[in-house]
Amino acid sequence: MFDLKTLDGSTAIVNQDTLDALDASLRGGVYQKGTPEYEDARTTWNSMFERYPGFVIRALGASDVQKAVNFVRETGLVMSVRSGGHQIAGHAVADETVMLDLSQMRSVHVDPVNKTARVAPGAQLGDVDRETQAHGLAVPVGINSTTGIAGLTLGGGFGWTTRKFGMTIDNLLSAEVVTADGAIVTASPTSHPELFWAIRGGGGNFGVVTSFEFQLHELGPDVLSGLIVHPIENAPELLAEFATIADNSPDELTVWSVMRKAPPLPFLPAEWHGREVLIFAACYSGPMAEGEKAMAALRALGEPISDVISPHKFVDWQAAFDPLLTPGARNYWKSHDFDALSSDAISGLLDAISSLPDPACEVFIAHVGGAMARVEAGSTAYPQRSAHFIMNVHTRWEDPSKDAQCIEWARKLYDQMQPHASGSAYVNFMPEDEADHMTGAYGENGEKLSKIKRSYDPTNLFRVNHNILPA
Repeated sequence: MFDLKTLDGSTAIVNQDTLDALDASLRGGVYQKGTPEYEDARTTWNSMFERYPGFVIRALGASDVQKAVNFVRETGLVMSVRSGGHQIAGHAVADETVMLDLSQMRSVHVDPVNKTARVAPGAQLGDVDRETQAHGLAVPVGINSTTGIAGLTLGGGFGWTTRKFGMTIDNLLSAEVVTADGAIVTASPTSHPELFWAIRGGGGNFGVVTSFEFQLHELGPDVLSGLIVHPIENAPELLAEFATIADNSPDELTVWSVMRKAPPLPFLPAEWHGREVLIFAACYSGPMAEGEKAMAALRALGEPISDVISPHKFVDWQAAFDPLLTPGARNYWKSHDFDALSSDAISGLLDAISSLPDPACEVFIAHVGGAMARVEAGSTAYPQRSAHFIMNVHTRWEDPSKDAQCIEWARKLYDQMQPHASGSAYVNFMPEDEADHMTGAYGENGEKLSKIKRSYDPTNLFRVNHNILPA
């Protein structure tokens, strides 16, 4: 017997016979507390969230997802959906609810002739990169190989190749979606076009995606990429130069800046380990010789501690930051968009870096634009299409006793930077306490999203997320 939360705010009892019948109907299965599958499903990348669903439905295909959606709709229960389990807000898992676990659906099928890929929702970015790079192809995704493709895509998706090839959603050709009424539909420009518009940035509010079809691009297998490390003392001048270089770079060149205490990387002198540094991370999505020319100005800045820009396998570069983003740590993020990096904004950032609450904490500034900025704001649910800088205050630590200190530091920096920010936000970087920032995430697209939500999910069945209410 299980007491579970219901959509109307009360609780309902689910008996064992009901679960046994559901289990028997699935290719996957139903798993309860105490089983390895249950523990594996409820354990997500961010260890801040120690939550216990009533039970887990582990799906192996669209039919399993359809049965799960029909079950929760007919019983009035609340359901969370987990794909990669990497989301900072922890919405993949909720107490006393039904968890739909898509993590075992990890297939990636590449069509090298048509340069497309069909990707299941449990696939991680590393899965996608390895399969596409086997054919010298790529789809623009994020920068951590353990991130789930579903959450990344549904929120927008940007990374090292976005300036050249657009956002992840700009390369989505179609998606198979299980909607709140249990229908399995194809969302594309010609089939359910409003749903297709909404899932490109609107998150998991409109259904459960069971398959993504992406356009691929020729890239690799090698790219010119790497890190340039400078003393933090030189950051005021260097960050101003970085902003100018980023704004004037060709689409193929992406440069991001990272401010943190230097990890014990083998190419850094030991005396710099643990000291505050400014790191430029760069990747050129094109021929090596052109990349050398494009990076010349960046590499000429200042007197770096280390410069390890060189050819790397693209699939390895995509996983280069994995050691700093391993599962199991406590994480809290805050994010702003900036149209430009002013001297006052730079000063505020550097003040915060001087008081990092933990050696694993960092602030990174991603520069986006290029192909992404040539898409009209209303073409997808994700609205912020201008060339701009995205700040992620990535607060990360191990000791639970430091929760209050680390979260307070992130919030303080977020508040200090607000006067310099544009007001928009990237929904995948928003923690769970930013429900009031949804207007910033969607801007003028918010009203249209609410209307589409009413059409496809009028009872708000898909609500354990950065929620968009039905109009």
